Amino acid sequence: MAKTRPGRKDLDSYTIRGTTKVVRAGDCVLMRPSDTSKPPYVARVEKIEQDNRSNVKVRVRWYYRPEESIGGRRQFHGAKELFLSDHYDVQSAHTIEGKCIVHSFKNYTKLENVGAEDYYCRFEYKAATGAFTPDRVAVYCKCEMPYNPDDLMVQCEGCKDWYHPACVGMTIEEAKKLDHFVCSECSSDDDMKKPHATFSPSPTSDGKVEPKRRKR
Repeated sequence: MAKTRPGRKDLDSYTIRGTTKVVRAGDCVLMRPSDTSKPPYVARVEKIEQDNRSNVKVRVRWYYRPEESIGGRRQFHGAKELFLSDHYDVQSAHTIEGKCIVHSFKNYTKLENVGAEDYYCRFEYKAATGAFTPDRVAVYCKCEMPYNPDDLMVQCEGCKDWYHPACVGMTIEEAKKLDHFVCSECSSDDDMKKPHATFSPSPTSDGKVEPKRRKR
């Protein structure tokens, strides 16, 4: 843990101004952007400290939204998806607007109801290079794309792979009414099953967006 500078002291918690919500190290928070037309930034609080003038600062590790990453938002990125970056910052605690929860991808897909404060993270992200960890993920369907939890998919009873309705010639309404589904490969006489492919989420050099986190 970083040493506290002279004239500063560590705090165990901070109460968000105008609320009764208490923030502690390890909590995920929503932070007010300098451009108020943009959604709040999401960060994980690493440390809370107060200076000799009673100003409270938080050291944070930023989560990036897909559109803030090198390569931008892609088809398989969910609306509530975030990447845990290696970008750290120090911000005024007054810029914290609220708390949120960043779930693991597995836990997020098990939620019965997704609230406004629910997000998920399945990749860590290096802000300078655009590299992701893990660098390979399983893909599904004929389109061979990673799973987007926002999209309805149907599972084949034969190969157990998952398919987007549109990729197998169905509407979403038709897919919702299905009791059983067998993909075209399993319904044919060919029993050869292809192994699961993987996909590299790291983009090519097709555009770069660098969000600015301003210190206050």
